[in-house]
Amino acid sequence: MPENFHELLKQDFSDLEAAVTSWRKLAGELEEAQVRHRQKVTGPLHAGEWRGADSDTAFMKMEASETQLGVAQSDVSSIATVLDTVHVRMKLAQDKLRQGVRDAEADGYAVDDHGTVTDSRTGSTDADDAEAQAARKQRAAVMGVYQGIIQDSIDSATKASWEGMQLLQSIDAFTLDKDYGASKAREGARKVADSLFQIGDEFIPSDKDPKENAKWWAGLTPQERQLYIDAYPEKIGWLDGIPSTDRDEANRKSLDISLSEYDLKKQNGELGIHDERQYGGLRKLQDALDKADGSPDENKRLFVLGIDTKGDGRAVVAQGNPDTARNVAVQVPGTDNDLANVDEHIDRIGRLQQAARSQSSESTAVVSWLGYDAPEADGSMVTSGRAEAGAGDLRSFTHGLRESHTGDRAHMTVLGHSYGSTMVGAGATGGDGLDVDDIVSVGSPGMTVDHAKDLHIDPDHVWAGYAKDDLVSTIASDKTLGENPADKEFGGKVFGVDTSGHGGYWDQKSESLRNQGRIIVGRTPSEGDYRVHPKPVEPKW
Repeated sequence: MPENFHELLKQDFSDLEAAVTSWRKLAGELEEAQVRHRQKVTGPLHAGEWRGADSDTAFMKMEASETQLGVAQSDVSSIATVLDTVHVRMKLAQDKLRQGVRDAEADGYAVDDHGTVTDSRTGSTDADDAEAQAARKQRAAVMGVYQGIIQDSIDSATKASWEGMQLLQSIDAFTLDKDYGASKAREGARKVADSLFQIGDEFIPSDKDPKENAKWWAGLTPQERQLYIDAYPEKIGWLDGIPSTDRDEANRKSLDISLSEYDLKKQNGELGIHDERQYGGLRKLQDALDKADGSPDENKRLFVLGIDTKGDGRAVVAQGNPDTARNVAVQVPGTDNDLANVDEHIDRIGRLQQAARSQSSESTAVVSWLGYDAPEADGSMVTSGRAEAGAGDLRSFTHGLRESHTGDRAHMTVLGHSYGSTMVGAGATGGDGLDVDDIVSVGSPGMTVDHAKDLHIDPDHVWAGYAKDDLVSTIASDKTLGENPADKEFGGKVFGVDTSGHGGYWDQKSESLRNQGRIIVGRTPSEGDYRVHPKPVEPKW
């Protein structure tokens, strides 16, 4: 890097440009290698029949290798960004220097090999010649301006070179220890973001407006978007309105970081009861991702649209890409669901997607949205508090899917089970509603309203299903959470259910599941009977 006037003036930056290209190419190849590793190695093996202690050990080592590829990609991308930024800043300094020298020489000044500016013109030295003295002072002042331009250019180039060197020394792209590599890569990206771009998480939109999120994201350069994903994956992953592929990349990085942190705690014997549950949920999610990544069917691909271990944990996972699918469904789980049973959420959306695909050849993506703190089996499940708290987040999510979707408007359905239907009702009643085409509830205790028209949707597209022996929908409803949506007075429609109990609505080959698939693709389900209120027993006197 040039350290003086002559070096900066004559510097050829082609080698630095080539280095940037090479590092960016390497980052791309590392990302491709990680994807191939998922699809060709861990994915097929997870989907196969290899089980036992040996397989567990092998999978852990393979997942470590996969994580290391992601760590290297993040670090290499940061290195490319540093070099590119240094190149741009130094080239600007060089252009400013060269222009300053040209302007100085055009004005009759001389610039030597050390960057010193002198006046090559001779004027009158008569002390009594006031006009000549004023001209000489003016020339001296202009010469000082040119000298300042030259010095500023050199200082700018020197600063860019020094800051770039310091950042490069803090990024070790080849220290990939699984225990801290993912976190270290994130910290390295944050240093680059802060030092070179003066960008931090305070610039990430926080008002939950999907349109503004999408506009902000689209206004960034590809390098800036990658830097945000690498530096702040836990925030970018939850940003409604941006492409699902970008959210998935960010959330997979967050998952790697969390797993690395829990792995280290486990090695040190520091896992508490809560940690065990969260760690178990994350491992289940990672296993599901590995299996799906190995599937030859692209519709089975999983996209992580949100992951969080705070509290009981939150997880938003899609099967199929909701940005490109013709039909999009969002399934909201209810009471006693959290990160620890994320595998059950994923199994459920898989069944719903298959049911939809059996009804239509059009592409379908189904999302499990546990983006709220679902109630436990206690007093919290008989009030609308948890639902009201998450209502804005659900609206932001569905509107965000509209914003990130490409092509023609998708047919979108939101389905809620148990208290999840209460969550759906709370989300649909506020603001502009959920902007969906159909709303489905199964096993509902109530949707916080007394009539379907209050859900910001045509009541003819509000569907309810209930099993005759589902105590939540037949006995526990109508208490504190609004009119039961399976009642005729609610104003919606009821579809046929042939399953039993509160959790059978997704039984394979059932009419209950087929009907939900029909609604998801915009078809009419078979009709069911409205709920019949039990007659009060008259006392015998």
